[in-house]
Amino acid sequence: MNLGLMDMIGLAASLVFALPLANYAVIRLAAGEIALGAGLLVVAVAMVVLPQYFLDPARILRGLVSGLLPRQLRGEDDAAGSEGDSIEK
Repeated sequence: MNLGLMDMIGLAASLVFALPLANYAVIRLAAGEIALGAGLLVVAVAMVVLPQYFLDPARILRGLVSGLLPRQLRGEDDAAGSEGDSIEK
């Protein structure tokens, strides 16, 4: 996984909130509250994993911009559209 500067800042921000929650989850597990501890541990892991693997901001922004732009101004769709036009003619 190749992280840029903004990705590392986002990961650090996620860890700032996830680490205390994970610590509390481990304490609850050690105290015998299995359901609460395991649930909080899952939430803490999801706070770090989801933004890094599933919610890639660059991919979301690219999809938004390409959906708003006309077809002629889109990057990769333009090449496919021009090939299709030349075949039909």
